[in-house]
Amino acid sequence: MPQITVEYSAELAEGFDRRGFALAVHHALAPLVSSEVGDFKTRFRTIEESVIGDGAPAAMVHVRVGLLTGRPVELKQEVGRVTIGLVREHLKPVEGLPTKLTLEVYDLDRAPYQKLAI
Repeated sequence: MPQITVEYSAELAEGFDRRGFALAVHHALAPLVSSEVGDFKTRFRTIEESVIGDGAPAAMVHVRVGLLTGRPVELKQEVGRVTIGLVREHLKPVEGLPTKLTLEVYDLDRAPYQKLAI
C-alpha cells in the first residue's frame, strides 16, 4: 500500500545508496503505518536538470510518501521525520554541492487506488 517516490539530482547518484534507503524505510515505516514490508513500493527518478533558488549550483532529493487516507497528522509527521532521517543516513554529501532534502506525506485516496499482484 505505501507508495514512495524519490526524485534525486543526477549529481547525487554515486553517493546515494538507493536500495539501502528503500529497504530501511520499508522496515522502519511498516510498524508505524500498520502495513507489511512486502506492501511497500519505492521507485527512484533521476532529476537531470533543476534550478534551485537563485540558480547557484545545488542538488536536491525530494521524497513523496503516499499512504491510504485516514492517518492522523501526527503519524504523517512521524513518517516524515523517520523518512528524511533515513535519506540523510543513505546519502553521502558531494563536496561543494549544497543539497536540499524535502519530503511530503500525502493521501493516496485523492485518486482511486487499485492493486493486483500477478
